[in-house]
Amino acid sequence: MSRFVLRSVKQYLVNGQRYYGSGGGLVYGSAVVGRSVHLSGQRNGVMFGGFGWRRMMSSTPASMEKEPSEKKEQEKEEMKGKDVVASSYWGISRPTITREDGTVWPWNCFMPWETYKADVSIDLKKHHVPKNFLDKLAYRTVKLLRIPVDLFFQRRYGCHAMMLETVAAVPGMVGGMLLHLKSLRKFQQSGGWIKALLEEAENERMHLMTIVELVKPKWYERLLVLAVQGVFFNGFFVLYLSSPKLAHRFVGYLEEEAVFSYTEYLESIESGETENVPAPAIAVDYWRLPKDARLKDVITVIRADEAHHRDINHFASDIKFQGKELREAPAPIGYH
Repeated sequence: MSRFVLRSVKQYLVNGQRYYGSGGGLVYGSAVVGRSVHLSGQRNGVMFGGFGWRRMMSSTPASMEKEPSEKKEQEKEEMKGKDVVASSYWGISRPTITREDGTVWPWNCFMPWETYKADVSIDLKKHHVPKNFLDKLAYRTVKLLRIPVDLFFQRRYGCHAMMLETVAAVPGMVGGMLLHLKSLRKFQQSGGWIKALLEEAENERMHLMTIVELVKPKWYERLLVLAVQGVFFNGFFVLYLSSPKLAHRFVGYLEEEAVFSYTEYLESIESGETENVPAPAIAVDYWRLPKDARLKDVITVIRADEAHHRDINHFASDIKFQGKELREAPAPIGYH
């Protein structure tokens, strides 16, 4: 046994390693990298693993080994100025998409075939007159909700629009989701209404992505968005489950207020109160606006979208009030 120990010591010393006993365990030092590792739980001078064995079994020269922090810094330097490409074992990749002029399409959040020219020939004064209790309930609720919003934002139209869009993008998603689940439960087609409502939700989200390019929300406005979205989503979810016709009527009146708010926004731009800045690049591509489009052009197309959403939701509510299912009427797909 003593010969085996002496032979082992000799081998480690020849390879530039050293070790020495410490009680029942061993402290094994590496002369190459200048570090020591305490191998607890080892008995009778026999090592079952550790840094020394890993270094001896490694085919990488000691001079090539780097600290993890150094590797990370080197990787960061190499990635600077390069496009980040996530390689995939599954071979998933997006084909190169170009504009009509041959330039590369810069957006991942929407594709060229999802863009459109907004129909701005809308009736700004179009209004559904409340006819029954549910209509009046929806109308009064929207009017009451507008009071605190107007008091908080006053004439800060950009911030008001930002808050409006975070709310307006919820109903279409909730309605589309619940219709999707209903279609699965009852093995029925939706008549295109799932797609129509999800299109509405996506369109409202693109409004928000455009507005945040123009208005940088403050920290307390972000907190307000979190609170409002949490309350509104759950409230509207329950409302749509209990009465879809009331839910769509509520959204119809909400969109009427949106048309009114964006009209005020346009008036402030025309009067010079709000600067008519250049349109964000995302808005130019999404609505196929001219390259020299301004803020006024962006607000005009957004207002047109809101008017179309107003019509869609009042139409859906009318279908429900007639005692019919939405799938029995043609869905206004593509009617932004």
